[in-house]
Amino acid sequence: MKKVTSVDAYIKSAEPEARPFLNALRSLIKKVAPDAEEVISYGMPAFKYHGILVYYASFKDHYSLFPTAKPLEVFAAKLTKYKTSKGTIQFPYTEKLPEKLITEIVKFKVQENLEKLTAKQLAKKSPK
Repeated sequence: MKKVTSVDAYIKSAEPEARPFLNALRSLIKKVAPDAEEVISYGMPAFKYHGILVYYASFKDHYSLFPTAKPLEVFAAKLTKYKTSKGTIQFPYTEKLPEKLITEIVKFKVQENLEKLTAKQLAKKSPK
């Protein structure tokens, strides 16, 4: 895949089999985190909301969600049927988009980012 500068361009350049999954994932994340900003980061589509929420990308046999390591720990019991690594979940094209699971992960990331923001703001206000 060539270097892309927009999410639309990324999805358009993906394999035809991947496009419906990428579009569905994009729409779902927008619905769950409507205030998040879409960006291209590390050559992949991503959503930012007080920091990165998630990245996502397409590959030959799967598409992946990159929510970082903490959600993989928290949702480990719900991820047993998927291939995972440190901060990645792989979803096969042969299965329906797991909307409920992805919704839970994105909501968790929104809350995690808000907690980090609050902690940062409190740290700035506390006297040294």
